[in-house]
Amino acid sequence: MPSSARASHLTRRGLLATGGALGLGAALAACGGGDDKAAGKPAGEGGAEKAGPWTFTDDRGVTAEAKATPKNIVAFTGMAAALHDFGVEVKGVFGPTKTTDGKPDVQAGDLDVNKVEIIGNVWGEFDIEKYVGLQPDVLITDMWEKDALWYVPDESKDKILKLAPSVALRAADQSMPKVIQRHVELAESLGGDVRSKKVADSKARFEAAAARLRAAAKAKPEIRVLIGSASPDLFYVSSPARPTDTLYFKELGVNLVVPGKLDAGGWFENLSWENVGTYKADIIMMDNRTSAIQPEDLASKPTWAQLPAVRAGQVIPRVTEPVYSYEKCAPLLEDLAEAIENAKKVA
Repeated sequence: MPSSARASHLTRRGLLATGGALGLGAALAACGGGDDKAAGKPAGEGGAEKAGPWTFTDDRGVTAEAKATPKNIVAFTGMAAALHDFGVEVKGVFGPTKTTDGKPDVQAGDLDVNKVEIIGNVWGEFDIEKYVGLQPDVLITDMWEKDALWYVPDESKDKILKLAPSVALRAADQSMPKVIQRHVELAESLGGDVRSKKVADSKARFEAAAARLRAAAKAKPEIRVLIGSASPDLFYVSSPARPTDTLYFKELGVNLVVPGKLDAGGWFENLSWENVGTYKADIIMMDNRTSAIQPEDLASKPTWAQLPAVRAGQVIPRVTEPVYSYEKCAPLLEDLAEAIENAKKVA
């Protein structure tokens, strides 16, 4: 789901403008788009030579077009990580890519973060000059709300979207298997070898993990799971109704806490730390993104330590913004299945 600290900005689209004083005409001239590039080897390492025009209709219903399969791909970090798992490499990324100590952010998956151009590493940051320098053929990102391109700043999006075609895939309101399949379709269009043994094995692992989670939830229907995220002043209890992962957890029978007083977007209820125990839970899944406070850093919150799940050691990470490949999503199901299998009823 959107970061609890950023969700209100998402609904208002009040992002910071970026890009500097770069004239649009000069930008267009420097970029040139995909139309002026000769057809070349597709982005997917395992893909065959693909001549002729490229088109892809995204989850907005918008059809992106180019004279040849895009080679210069710029993508949101998590999207780039998913494409990587399906054999498609990108030139540039925007979104959480490196932590403050230079290590790969959790959202970067298996990307080599030192081999991609980072044109924005935090919310609201998008360097248009760097973007133009990459001569992008296509920009690809997630979509948490209708027609809102994740991590593309609203104040500069009109300039950005004139420089190359864009593709947005849903990251909410659809169950995880469907979302992964859309990433498969996109990767295949870009030349990815989505029928490789690696992908087939990862899909088999994902399906086995789903069966395991279903069995665990059926065996222990009394175990309640709360989806949480921590900030200095508030604790956010997420609704399972919109995120792709929790939608799938529900389908598989997991007993998820449903908060009663949601924000306008239907994502979460915010609680003061004094009221953090409002909802009883046997397992707490905590937002693992670098924008959220992690459980080991909550010692200053005495009400946190008093929660039954915390006392029982039944707190696990939640990959709030999954990398939508079978390879990266299978462990999410396995980890929750294991937590339920081992959980005791404590609340």
